[in-house]
Amino acid sequence: MTPSSREPGAVIVVGSLHYDIMVDAPDRPRKGETVAGYRWRPKFGGKGGNQAVAAARGGAVTRMVGAVGADDFGTFLLNGLDAAGVDRSHVGVLENTPSGMSVAISDDEGDYGAVIVSGSNLKIPEAALDAEGLWRDARVLLLQNETGEEINIAAARRAHAAGVLVCLNAAPARPLGPELVDLIDALIVNGVEAEMLSGIVVDTIEDALQAAVDLRRRHRNVVVTAGGAGVAAALEDRSISVPAVPVEVVSTHGAGDTFVGVFGAALAGGSSFDDAINQANKAAAAHVGGAKANDAQRATRAGSA
Repeated sequence: MTPSSREPGAVIVVGSLHYDIMVDAPDRPRKGETVAGYRWRPKFGGKGGNQAVAAARGGAVTRMVGAVGADDFGTFLLNGLDAAGVDRSHVGVLENTPSGMSVAISDDEGDYGAVIVSGSNLKIPEAALDAEGLWRDARVLLLQNETGEEINIAAARRAHAAGVLVCLNAAPARPLGPELVDLIDALIVNGVEAEMLSGIVVDTIEDALQAAVDLRRRHRNVVVTAGGAGVAAALEDRSISVPAVPVEVVSTHGAGDTFVGVFGAALAGGSSFDDAINQANKAAAAHVGGAKANDAQRATRAGSA
């Protein structure tokens, strides 16, 4: 399945929502080490939520399927979706189950490490996938690995039945079952995930292309984002590489989700894979150059909504 020239359609995101606690520090602690940080702030997050917001900001009608707890974190996350213009009528609010959350530490070089606690994200009700109107005019489904493989398979099955392109952002990396692999139209991974799935260390754009070609043996289309090295893709009929957009790095946190969301929005709008990759590459670079200021601004808006 490839992008079509039909009228622009909707992006459906089935995935995670996390209340992120962002910590700015000079470095990330080693085992047993305590590091004094500069500041912390709350942030709307979760790969599913971030990608839905990016898709909506990329111009696509975007519908989110997920789950939050009946708690303050859940309220914050629902407000964040509302503020971004994402249809969250298919996001369940679960009693006696805490919302997902994470703690992410961003260092002086702009890199980060994070720990997630999935909570409600592991209990997304499959019945939500059959809600009236969910698949109306849908063109692209975005999935990630912060939810269970069962819900991803269930969503991908319905997407294929509806003629919807299935994109899996395999983050965090984990082995993928054959049924899910058969349902994926485009696999999107970063350099670390590409290494974990292919065994090829990704340091350069040439490495990224090699990893994409290797993964292409098991997947229809593969996109490998390699940070400052650029983006490589092994598609059904060709391979391409796109250099990174030069930018002063502020923070890389959320850049991958921005890429995936804009990529999905572009495909839903009728763009080719090549054009979608270029649009997503530019959007991710802009995010890297202004991520901290944007995060603070969005967290304030979501918290006061």
